[in-house]
Parts: sequence; C-alpha cells; structure tokens
Amino acid sequence: MILNLDDFRTQARRALPGFAFSYVDGGADDERTLAHNRTVFERWQFVPPVLKDCSQRDLSVVLGRETLCAPLLIAPTGYNGMLRYQADLMLARAARRAGISLIQSTVSTASLEEVAADGQGHHWFQLYVLKDRRVTIDLLTRARAAGCTTLVVSVDAVHFGNRERDKRHYRRPMKLSLRSLLDVARRPGWVWRTLKPQGMPGFGNLKPYLPPQYQRGVGGAAYFAEQMDTTLNWETLGWLRQQWQGDLLIKGIMTVGDARQAMTLGADGVVLSNHGGRQLDGSISPMLVLSDIRHALGEQAIILIDSGFRRGTDVVKALALGANAVLLGRPLLYAVAAAGEAGAHQALSILYAEIDRTLAQLGCSCINELGPHLLRENLPTLR
Repeated sequence: MILNLDDFRTQARRALPGFAFSYVDGGADDERTLAHNRTVFERWQFVPPVLKDCSQRDLSVVLGRETLCAPLLIAPTGYNGMLRYQADLMLARAARRAGISLIQSTVSTASLEEVAADGQGHHWFQLYVLKDRRVTIDLLTRARAAGCTTLVVSVDAVHFGNRERDKRHYRRPMKLSLRSLLDVARRPGWVWRTLKPQGMPGFGNLKPYLPPQYQRGVGGAAYFAEQMDTTLNWETLGWLRQQWQGDLLIKGIMTVGDARQAMTLGADGVVLSNHGGRQLDGSISPMLVLSDIRHALGEQAIILIDSGFRRGTDVVKALALGANAVLLGRPLLYAVAAAGEAGAHQALSILYAEIDRTLAQLGCSCINELGPHLLRENLPTLR
C-alpha cells in the first residue's frame, strides 16, 4: 500500500537491481549528509493558529514569468533510463499533468527534442558546463528551440563526490561484479521494463557530441566525466549570462556571499542545494542557510531549494523560511522505478495533498501567507 513517498522507496528497492537502486539512493562517503538532510527538518516545529477561515486554498506560485500550480519542480536527474524505459518522458508527463515544471538534466536519457515533442508544459533546462564551449552553446541553442524558459546552471558537481555504496557493485569502473550481475538476473521484470524495449540507455542530449564507441551505456558517463569543465568560475557564469536571454538560476549555492555574487552577475535567482548528499559529505543542509540567504537577497530574488524533502510538511517549512518552491528528485525516481508514469503522478498527488492539508492546519489560504511566524526552532532535536 502506498501512503507516502517513502513507500515508493520500499517498492523501488524491490523492483531495481542493487546497482541501480544504490545509484539513486546513495550518497557520498559515509552518507552523513544524506542522513542529515532528513533529520534537519526536526529543527523546526509548527506553531498553528486557529479559528481562521481557510476553507478555500490556493497552492499556486509565481516563479519569474511563470505560474506553477504548486510550489514544486521536478529536479534535474541523470540517466533515468536505467530505472525504466522512457522514465524522463514519464516525469515530463507527470509534471505537465500537475502543472509544475520539469528541469531536464544535461545527462538525461531523453533528449531535449524528445521531451519537447512529447507535449507542451513548463520545461526548464539544467546545464553542466563542459570544456568545449561549442558544445555548451549548442546545448543552449537546442534548449531555446525546445521551448525551455529557464536555465539552471549546476556549479556544485565540478568534482564528483565519492559514492562508495555505488562503487561496491563494480569489479572495476563501469563493469558490474558477478554478484551484481546475478542480482540483475533475479529481476527479469526490470530487464523487461528497462532493457528489452531498446537495450542499454544512452545520454540523449549528449548523443550529437559523443564518439561512436560512447553512444550507449556507461561509456557515455565516462566521456561526460572527462569533458566536465573543472575550471568553472564566476567569469564563466558571466559568460553564460550573456549567452542565455531567459531566466537564469545558479544551482548549488550554499553561502550568502555566493548568492550575492550570483545576483551581481545577473542571475534571477539561486537553488540552494548540497546535491542531495551526493557530493561533499559533512556539508550542512541548505535549510540551515535558507533564512540568511533570503534576508541577504531580498524578496524579489527567486530562491529554490532541494535535498532531503519527503513530506508536504518539509516543503511548507522551507516555504515559511523563505523559499519560493522546492525541487524533488529521489522521491519521484523511486515512484517511476516502482510504478512508471502512474507512480510519478501518484507521488505528486500525495505531496499536493500533504501541502494542502498543512496549509489548512496552519490557517493559511495561500502560499504567500506562510512565514517564519508559523515556526519555532527546536535546536536540541537536531542530530
């Protein structure tokens, strides 16, 4: 029975071979940040007022030039074809049906063009900056042609995290261990749903730039890692601002100084993120810097946040502390892995209901009525 988003995680664990589940579920090193991202929400408790008429509620939010039906976006996630055939398109359809935005990853399995051809909706593009500037410019050109309205530049994964849980499934880089291969054989359903339709998935957005030997499977991942621009700096972001005429958000911001610098360079906002605990283990949750960054940037800046959100109450706490909306990654991947497009739709429906119920219980009729006055810090509970 599915009652909450964590129930999808349980089902995904059963449906996926171990290597695929660890790829989605795992974090860096000892996974302390991964755990911290969940326990941090205990730091705040609600202080609910009563006897307020909130019988009619509106979950919609305005982000830049767009209005979303709820303060949610589907986070950019890579190589989703490993979970289920056409997983990216399933997420895009779920986003359109829910009236929210899909942020498509540079390393998605589906291409920008495939998502655009599948139907119209709120479509954003997340960019990893590669060494070859011609590739970056071409990706931006394709994103504009695909109807993407907002560019989200990730800056926190220039140097990949050490994901040990993921590595334990391989006998050497890109080669599964015998134990992992046997685990795959025990899950014919995954093989049928994921590999049978078209074989090993590739990287749709990178296909035009990949050498022939890297077109499918994990070879593309090796090529991508080699092509990441490890010299990425503020000057590069200034150059990107000149290349992109739409809204621009910088993802991976965790300090007030960096947030201010991003806005100085012409960004429209920032995404506070520790990459879901997959990069620097021991880093703080973005929830702990949210209030300070909102105070520093003022009310007009767009501030989004991710990392560890699993409940509507989590989302509402972030909104009360100053976020405009929340990005969801792992929960929707679990849902797609377990139940396809229907699972993604159900996961969003559960979250909508939780957010709506929390608003009602806090006496709020709309998202704009949320604020820090509805929270109390409970520091001793933080672990």
